[in-house]
Amino acid sequence: MNFEGKKILVTGATGGIGGAIVKKFLSLNASVLGTGTNLEKLNLLKNEFPSLLTEQFDISKHEKIEEFIEKVFSSLGGLDILVNNAGITKDNLSLRMKSEEWQKVIDINLSSTFYLCKSAIKKMLKNKFGRIVNVTSIVGHTGNVGQGNYSASKAGVVAMSKSLAIEYAKKNITVNCVSPGFIKTNMTDNISEKFKSELISRIPMNRLGSGEDISNTIAFLSSESSSYITGETIHVNGGMYMA
Repeated sequence: MNFEGKKILVTGATGGIGGAIVKKFLSLNASVLGTGTNLEKLNLLKNEFPSLLTEQFDISKHEKIEEFIEKVFSSLGGLDILVNNAGITKDNLSLRMKSEEWQKVIDINLSSTFYLCKSAIKKMLKNKFGRIVNVTSIVGHTGNVGQGNYSASKAGVVAMSKSLAIEYAKKNITVNCVSPGFIKTNMTDNISEKFKSELISRIPMNRLGSGEDISNTIAFLSSESSSYITGETIHVNGGMYMA
């Protein structure tokens, strides 16, 4: 695969999966702009990948998303591929979950993803080309204790992506999802070995996934090799969940 000449926006670029996505596309000669809310982490990412463009932006500011996409379009000189990777968790059991915990997760994980897609599609329609990949989660399909908000937000992204895929298939714009299972990140590095062993025992492949497992799948769905695939979710979870 070669993405030379392709302009790519990656949200949530400073996390473990986000950094792997950025690295993958840059290695394939793409022009990439990565976003995040933490300026220090963005600067570290920029130091690691000097050709990367970065922009500090809070995707929860829905009223500013269209303006933000205009800025991205200007910085990159276009927009061919959007990877919606940004997301948050605010876990709590349902009876203890505060309304703001529910709403914040839905607003960022689902609503922000929709508004980013909407604004990006306006640009892609003019180019008669576009690839959108939304990063969801295994718990959007299985549910999980204490993650009613997160599970609902990710399931919503899957359904929304199918609708957008149908709407814009004739315009050469594909919309797909990648659903990670449990991935080795800084967060999983900090959990106890006992819990990690119990977690891995539930995965048929007997290991955590890597950021590269996710980024490789996203690159495929963004490439010409997947031009006849839209509205789909590829599960990358070591066999833990099979659709």
